[in-house]
Amino acid sequence: MFDYLIVGAGFAGAVLAERLASQRGRRCLVIDRRAHLAGNAYDFADRAGVLLHQYGPHYFRTNSERIRDYLGQFTEWHPADYRILSWTGGRHWPFPINLNTFEQFVGHPATSEEMAAALAKWRVPIESPRNSEEVIVSQVGRELYEMFFQGYTRKQWRRDPSELDPSVCGRVPIRTNRDDRYVSDKFQAMPRDGYTALFQRMLAHPNIEVRLGVDFRDARVQVPHRRLVYTGALDEYYDHCFGPLPYRSLRFEPETVETEWFQPVVQVNYPNDHEYTRCVEIKHVTGQKLPVTTVVREYPQDFGPGREAYYPLPAPDAQALYKRYEALAERETNVSFVGRMATYRYYNMDQIVGRALTACARITHRSDAAAGGAPPGWAGRGDARPCLATMRPPEIAPRGP
Repeated sequence: MFDYLIVGAGFAGAVLAERLASQRGRRCLVIDRRAHLAGNAYDFADRAGVLLHQYGPHYFRTNSERIRDYLGQFTEWHPADYRILSWTGGRHWPFPINLNTFEQFVGHPATSEEMAAALAKWRVPIESPRNSEEVIVSQVGRELYEMFFQGYTRKQWRRDPSELDPSVCGRVPIRTNRDDRYVSDKFQAMPRDGYTALFQRMLAHPNIEVRLGVDFRDARVQVPHRRLVYTGALDEYYDHCFGPLPYRSLRFEPETVETEWFQPVVQVNYPNDHEYTRCVEIKHVTGQKLPVTTVVREYPQDFGPGREAYYPLPAPDAQALYKRYEALAERETNVSFVGRMATYRYYNMDQIVGRALTACARITHRSDAAAGGAPPGWAGRGDARPCLATMRPPEIAPRGP
């Protein structure tokens, strides 16, 4: 009998399992239909020995000491500043837009005050931006919007920025100083040994069992458990009864190059050239020292059979459909929905960790209140068999207390 059946071995599921097991003494079974831990944060060494992020770059950053210290129990950190360039008009540009970008654009040295004055002239006056196009043109004007945002967004989402929520482009900062980092969070670093090793240590607790290559529909019937924690796609949980929620998918094309470095920074965006949106050389931020390198180009794709769902579509019609599924989820009494896919939201990694830490107390309170009687997740079938073969993570000694 498991106290919790946790569906998904990504950040949400792993954090909840670790907290429930180590703090609350609960017995947890973590399952994932993939053959590996860490969800979309999974990394591995390719044939050239380069540590790659299989599902796209995961740049960890946070302003929360609580989240940094929690994850620091399971990893040491390699400091990293995430710097990005945008290739447009036949040259590299500092991105996000900052004073260096402005100087390159106007062709002469400038001050922050001069940049602010120029932006004030170029802006389209929109008091309350309603979409991603309006939020950018109201900050930098139409020419810079078309240079850096319009084409990239159309490729990434297959929708015009005018059809998308303001947060899509609005989450990219506009700076009038020389801070050329992609993000400005106080703590920016990569797990020293990679994300997969972090997850292995997090889940190496005697109260946690991990089974990989397992479908949750089989497990919830075959495995006795008291409560279900679900971190997968919400529409899939309800068998797409209202129709599938829209997502965007990606195709990754890696290329190993016989040179130490391929490009000047970890990521180069291609808003107006090529079919791919960006080229990533993750070695810039992992700290690896190798004579060869591997770059990965990302091609946005429509979501469909055989393709992974990466990004919920941030548009009003998608949110309206999600609300119908959310109403079903709110009526559940013995299932907790946690994570990006289960709540149809785009969250950074630290946000997911924070939400999972907060959810732990709420979940245990509900399950304790419902204790007694027959375990809700177990029908008492004498012929039920264990759920596939157990696949434990490789043994790595946990760090910290």
